[in-house]
Amino acid sequence: MMATVKTVNCTQNKTGKDLCPHFQKTFAILGKKWNGLILEVLIDGPHRFKDIAGAIPKCSDRVLVERLKELEGEGIVDRVTHANSSLIEYQLTNKGQGLKTVLTAAHAWGDQWLTDEECVDAIA
Repeated sequence: MMATVKTVNCTQNKTGKDLCPHFQKTFAILGKKWNGLILEVLIDGPHRFKDIAGAIPKCSDRVLVERLKELEGEGIVDRVTHANSSLIEYQLTNKGQGLKTVLTAAHAWGDQWLTDEECVDAIA
């Protein structure tokens, strides 16, 4: 059964101080360390754990396992086991693929506003 996507228009409450709970939950997921990079690795298709770990060398295996389980629990990542094989891959669900525009926008923002010098610590 396919999940129904519910669109809700979040508006501020009468005091104008509360943030939309959907927005808060989105950033609770995306703002958690390593999640954005994991999503970036998986955006173009399924990958084995070792490939994800290789693409994000600063993330320990223990933390990577934890983040993948959390993303799986959120319905963003699927853990796929192949019949008659020990091969296990991780891939984005449709919900996870829906984040592609967010990741593309983050790339565009970084390209426009961050210098190569500012990014040295991120890749070192």
